[in-house]
Amino acid sequence: MATSKVTVHLPCPVERVWQTVTSFTNTAWRSDLSCVEVLDEDHFMEHTKSGYTTNFTVTACDRPRYWAFTMENGNMSGSWEGIFEAAEGGTRLTCTETVTAKRWWMRPFVPGYLKRQQKLYLNDLRTELLK
Repeated sequence: MATSKVTVHLPCPVERVWQTVTSFTNTAWRSDLSCVEVLDEDHFMEHTKSGYTTNFTVTACDRPRYWAFTMENGNMSGSWEGIFEAAEGGTRLTCTETVTAKRWWMRPFVPGYLKRQQKLYLNDLRTELLK
């Protein structure tokens, strides 16, 4: 199991960050996704541009402060949580992602993968919010 925790400051109100992160209809800002498919209020699937699908189950939602879910695909299972806090001049967002590789030989690569994914996600988010 690998865990990556990142905290960033975003120069806009908590509500705007919350709406952008939790929206299933406005996902064009995510450079890695082709679409998000909503199954019901607590379940959704992300489809990457390369055709890979990950299933998500929302486990906690305290608007606009906390959002958490589990995730699973053919290569990994894990969880993600986001803590949204008002901070001077904007929002402090703390993302914690924990992932377990399903194949033993993938385990050494998971920490680097998590860091790259979080960096891409947060760069995309910052770009969207600064439009």
